[in-house]
Amino acid sequence: MESSEKKIVTIGGGSGQFTLLSGLREIEEIDITAIVSMVDSGGSTGRLRDELGILPPGDILKCILALSPYQSACRSILLKRFKKDRRLSGHSAGNMLLTMLSRYTGNFPAGVAALAEILDVDGTILPVTIDQATLVAELTDGSRIYGEEAIDLPRGNQREQIKDVFLVPHHHDSISVYPPVLDAIKNADYIFIGPGDLFTSIIPNLIVPGVKDALQDTFAKIYYFINIMTKYGETHQFSGKNFVVKLEDCLERNVTGIVINSTRPSQTVLDTYLKQKSDFVDIDATDPFWGNRDIHLTDLLDPNVLIVRHDVKKLTHAIQNIINT
Repeated sequence: MESSEKKIVTIGGGSGQFTLLSGLREIEEIDITAIVSMVDSGGSTGRLRDELGILPPGDILKCILALSPYQSACRSILLKRFKKDRRLSGHSAGNMLLTMLSRYTGNFPAGVAALAEILDVDGTILPVTIDQATLVAELTDGSRIYGEEAIDLPRGNQREQIKDVFLVPHHHDSISVYPPVLDAIKNADYIFIGPGDLFTSIIPNLIVPGVKDALQDTFAKIYYFINIMTKYGETHQFSGKNFVVKLEDCLERNVTGIVINSTRPSQTVLDTYLKQKSDFVDIDATDPFWGNRDIHLTDLLDPNVLIVRHDVKKLTHAIQNIINT
């Protein structure tokens, strides 16, 4: 007997994917697979990658927590950072646990599966690749920035726009997609991309060889969850349309639809973000550009925080509107 569960694949990284997965976890009769970027190079994750030569565990850990029924209890423990021991100082408990499990099992995916088993994760979490690589951004002036952390945190008050990003392998001539990723995309009913930093959390998944081809061939409906705010150094002065154009240029195909927040944060919050050259992302839903794309323009803003974030319950409702129509 065929399963009635709808197969949903998410593609992204960072806090955006954590929030989306937290919303998906509340929906019944779905089978979730999270495909996660492997280029994080900051903080504890970057140190473990440099010192031990492992794949970056940070974004994977967030996905494990998002899909665990023990999220609230485990989040404070696994994200707690060591302070007393010199070698451990700055590392999170979860990153260290995932690192040790990966080394003991002999490979990173097995370590991920083991930690997911410990936390009773309802879903599958896949690294987009198990090859180590560095993300490189080429700017419009021809200069290049090496490493996700450096791209993510621009220095100074001016920086050229990002023209393109690509991956440089560490130990091989090329980078390969982790094969289960292709199976998940092929068998999906829905693929949700984002929210997250376009050039450092989303596109790094799409430029792994094989991923774009799989997304072009899939029969799944593809929805792009657009960020609420722009980010200086990546999407400065982007409109919602600009986000979609860049994503579709990378995919070399149109998305089925978009999900975008309609509610502006308070002026106090907007003023705070403006100091970081970050603006509210808006769209003109009447623009002929949208054609037959399915647009979900709705309130997704979490009103209870001073940092602009998607509201988990509102995301759940938006997703239900998509998969139940």
